[in-house]
Amino acid sequence: MIGMLTKIEIITRSSKLDELLGALNRIGVLGITVSQVFGCGLQKGHREVYRGKAYDINLVPKIKVETVVSEIPVERVLEICEKVLRTGQFGDGKIFVTELKDAVRIRTGQRGDDAIRDIPGEKKEAVS
Repeated sequence: MIGMLTKIEIITRSSKLDELLGALNRIGVLGITVSQVFGCGLQKGHREVYRGKAYDINLVPKIKVETVVSEIPVERVLEICEKVLRTGQFGDGKIFVTELKDAVRIRTGQRGDDAIRDIPGEKKEAVS
């Protein structure tokens, strides 16, 4: 049986990454993917001066943190993210929440919420 899977995508300032990951880990969110991304929202970029010449920087560097949860309440994750990330300034970011139909752990073939759960007692080895 497939339990409810929810994907949470957080796009925010890179300076907040360590604090966010620590807070998510403390509430049990462990499977996380982080990407460096560029984008623009309401800010529409900014202007920088390099060697006396002004340049419009339309895409602002951010980080994108993605996770999938099933047992941890989505509202709890959102509450933690907002608490850590909100400065009240432009550029704090966005959080997107999406219901997922399924997930598959490729190594074992497990599906649904079993695919994202930690396997108790299983030894994890670093893969290069």
